[in-house]
Amino acid sequence: MKRLFLKVEGIVQGVGFRPFVYNQALSFKLKGWINNNSQGVHIDIEGEEEKLNNFIEKLKYKHPPLARIENITVEERKTVNYNSFEIRESEINNKKITLIAPDVAICEECIEDIRNPLNKKYMYPFTSCTNCGPRFSIIKSVPYDRDKTTMKKFNMCEECNREYTDPTNRRFHAQPNACKACGPHIWIEDSNGIKIEVEDVIEWTRQKLKEGKIFAIKGLGGFNLVCDATNEDAVKLLRIRKNRPHKPFAVMLGNIETVKKYCDVAMEEEKILTGCIKPIVILDQANGYDLPKCIAPHQKTLGVMLPYTPLHHLLFGNGIDALIMTSANGNGLPLEYKNESAVEKLGHIADYFLQHNRDINAAIDDSVVKVIGNEIHMIRRARGYVPEPIKKNNIKEILACGSNMKNTFCIANENFIFLSQHNGNLENVETIEHYKNNIEHFKNIFNFTPRYIACDMHPNYISSEYAYRSSLPRIEVQHHHAHIVSCLAENNIDRKVIGIAYDGTGYGVDGRIWGGEFLLCDNKEFTRLGHLNYVKMPGGEMAVKEPWRMAVSYIYNMFKSGKYNEYNTNKQLREILIKLYGNKAINLIAVIEADINCPETSSMGRFFDAAASIIGLRDSATYEGQAAIELEAVASQKSLNFYDYDVVQENGYIVKTEKIIMGIIKDKLIDEQDNVISDKFHNTIIKFSIDICKLIRKDTDVNEVALSGGVFQNSYLLENLKDELKNEGFIVYTNKLIPANDGGVALGQIVIANKVLSDK
Repeated sequence: MKRLFLKVEGIVQGVGFRPFVYNQALSFKLKGWINNNSQGVHIDIEGEEEKLNNFIEKLKYKHPPLARIENITVEERKTVNYNSFEIRESEINNKKITLIAPDVAICEECIEDIRNPLNKKYMYPFTSCTNCGPRFSIIKSVPYDRDKTTMKKFNMCEECNREYTDPTNRRFHAQPNACKACGPHIWIEDSNGIKIEVEDVIEWTRQKLKEGKIFAIKGLGGFNLVCDATNEDAVKLLRIRKNRPHKPFAVMLGNIETVKKYCDVAMEEEKILTGCIKPIVILDQANGYDLPKCIAPHQKTLGVMLPYTPLHHLLFGNGIDALIMTSANGNGLPLEYKNESAVEKLGHIADYFLQHNRDINAAIDDSVVKVIGNEIHMIRRARGYVPEPIKKNNIKEILACGSNMKNTFCIANENFIFLSQHNGNLENVETIEHYKNNIEHFKNIFNFTPRYIACDMHPNYISSEYAYRSSLPRIEVQHHHAHIVSCLAENNIDRKVIGIAYDGTGYGVDGRIWGGEFLLCDNKEFTRLGHLNYVKMPGGEMAVKEPWRMAVSYIYNMFKSGKYNEYNTNKQLREILIKLYGNKAINLIAVIEADINCPETSSMGRFFDAAASIIGLRDSATYEGQAAIELEAVASQKSLNFYDYDVVQENGYIVKTEKIIMGIIKDKLIDEQDNVISDKFHNTIIKFSIDICKLIRKDTDVNEVALSGGVFQNSYLLENLKDELKNEGFIVYTNKLIPANDGGVALGQIVIANKVLSDK
């Protein structure tokens, strides 16, 4: 007889771990107890030594699929001869953090339950078990027990309680367990928030969707705006009401067979679509694609997800097989997740509201991923992935404030880094409040008190202002350095690499706007060894929203470089600009020459904007990155041709863009096909990127390259550049489960800050 005391740390609460341990203890005839606590779980267990060893092996290697064990400490104690094995009350110890499980899509067994007329969960839209359902979105504090979630107000009926207390039932200690008799329920309201009495909420909703009505449906982490995706008029109406002219909508399809009807689905994509997270996956449209073009204008791809809640599953059928499922928020505002404010903020968009009374404590958007080169790449990290931690030893208590765009923040505590859910762009009061509230929530649930704060070095970022207002010691981090280190951290690299950071904007150490950068860097410091040549951004932020301004600036820069004798006159410049853009371009030249609100930039994002505009794809943008996204969309990826370019050494390697711009103009003036120009443009970037990496390798003997920044969401660019770099003998690292866009910047900030502090 032997007695062991086990401390199990990791994601072991809300994932069926205690019931699993209970049943394993019974199967091995072991006695003792288990409880939740602020560290994870404690197990006090005694029995025969061989059985105890087998029990521990099961814990390590056969634990529930949603569990993630980070550490097990085993301590031998004096036997006490327990009579049975039991689950004890949770204990609270505020000295340690508890890892919390993300929200999980409904499992197959629960789907069977809601489809079975003989089951008490039949047609119940809040059915879940220890293997699925809400976690992060309903937790108010830890340990993860029902009374510390938004389910506290629902007292289980006798039958649900019997499931909850039955060790052989998969709902044993499933905290959100409920049924029609005792749990949350759904109802319909009109656009003014007045309740509409209907006999069958689900069927009534289906019929109204088929009539072309728009719903705001409360889901797992917030509201979605929903309409019939096969109804072109309904989709167009939603665009008008939401003031979203072009940005693609996500579509929820009823099953994987329907997905394959509309899209090409590779093996890795199907695995993600049907897995336990069910994010939005960006897929290529199939040849037989016949959904309305207005769902994803000017795109060859479609963002698709499968139903991930019982309510979603119940909505499909009876003529509904494709639904627009987009985040329910006003333009630039945070996701709506509270019943009353949703009606107030969305009443002018939705005809009806499908409400429920299970409160959402932490709003969380749908995650968005795409598969590039058979590897997952995160676009938006949210539902299903947050708050999964990143293990990092010897990390100090740091809060990293993130970027202004696609904001996430990051906290570091007890050898774990926690990256927050997507918070949106910090550009209005509501989003800033949402950001601050989420920081406080993370402090609470992870028992976190920061000792240091890290932020972007941009003096005008709202996220940086948050840091300035703090009394904590502050570490300022350059934006593109943070991008590269986010990639290094994800790949567990702690040495010097060549970093290529391609994005739209970022404050440089010279006070100019960077974004086409070649850095030699590690987790502490960087040296800028190359970049795109600077051009002016006429109108500042207006040049981001109106890509034609960047085109004019690049064309002006080309003429003023003095390299093109055949065009090197103001007359020729004027003729080309008028041919492409009319008199507004001439007026803009005056602004450029007067240097009125014309910050300089080396941004790859702005270079893409200029190319897209010269080709004639996009002169004004209604969402971030639109011109670049549409430029990628027209590429055929069939041409190996590229434009001529120069790389010169002027305090680093500078890519001179004049010949590239001239090449695009010449092709445009002879009416070359858009796909050919796009291919050549992409190929040119790939080629000069490799050239500069080879030059830096020759100078430094560094043979590893990290790629990060929002431009690397471009599949053509990322996949081909990565392959070509490998062909040249480089070892290449990319972001995968951490966004390459600004959603990953906070991770880079926290790792750099930690290294700076540790080396002091």
